[in-house]
Amino acid sequence: MKLGFDNYSIRALGWKAPQLLDYAASLKVDVVLFSDLDVYDSHEEQYLKEVRAKASALGLEIHAGTGSICPSSGTFSNRFGTAEEHLALVVRVAKALGSPVARCYLGNAADRLSEGGITARIQDTVRVCQSARRQALDAGVKIAVENHAGDMQAWELITLVEEAGRDFVGVTMDSGNATWTLEDPLGSLELLGPYALTTGIRDSAIWESPEGAWVRWTALGDGDIDFRAYVSRYAELCPKVPWILEIIPGVTRHFPYLQPDFWKPYQHARAREFAKFVALARRGKAREAFKLPENDPLAEQQYQKDQLERSVRYCRQVLGLGEKPG
Repeated sequence: MKLGFDNYSIRALGWKAPQLLDYAASLKVDVVLFSDLDVYDSHEEQYLKEVRAKASALGLEIHAGTGSICPSSGTFSNRFGTAEEHLALVVRVAKALGSPVARCYLGNAADRLSEGGITARIQDTVRVCQSARRQALDAGVKIAVENHAGDMQAWELITLVEEAGRDFVGVTMDSGNATWTLEDPLGSLELLGPYALTTGIRDSAIWESPEGAWVRWTALGDGDIDFRAYVSRYAELCPKVPWILEIIPGVTRHFPYLQPDFWKPYQHARAREFAKFVALARRGKAREAFKLPENDPLAEQQYQKDQLERSVRYCRQVLGLGEKPG
């Protein structure tokens, strides 16, 4: 199974695509996901072909991506034009780089409280995806929509994919973001695995509070997710999909689901998935407060690198992932 990482894991370094490829080669991974359009010095064809050639020379595969393509999401930016123009750009970039996917997302948890709720935002995203259908099919690129930052639960993302068209739309499966929609990552895997085209993998520590539960993202092996079981099932459901690390350690969020007002954004939540999440929280142990030194960018850069490299080692030594010898 191919092993790689998302450049967001080491975003504090501010590296562009060529530097990231050199770093990926030094880690002996197989794939790099460039999850934003700012990682390139240019979106011109010639420059992108040069990046592609460099990746090929280093024995690396590129997955290309961007941010929100939902025009009604609070996370959407018009920096790259309309939502349709934005998606068309990332599909073109993906084709030039030889990427089989164009990763993108709807928005975040706040969209669940927007007018019409997440159902309306899903419909808006479906329309944008369908605007790029012919371009994506002609380019041989599939649009990979992520379960992102608490926006959609797994079944909701499947609804988006099926309505848009499974012939050219699939999923960026994020194990960490599953916990932000009150799902057990293994349960999310069962639903999303057959739809997965690319991934964003990280661990989560989960523990109960008097009002609900805390979730903290961690490096792989430092949280409460049984990744031995996860990778075994992953190999059955989507063995050809690269295992791409998106390590965002230390980010902690409280989910006060025992408070009545909490459930307003989740009017259609599924009890079975939530029960699995509660079971995870009950097994977890409370973690100490986490904080990096303030006003120390070098410390942040080093921390991100250390946590990513720690996760790469865990994937190799414990999970047996990666096509290249470590």
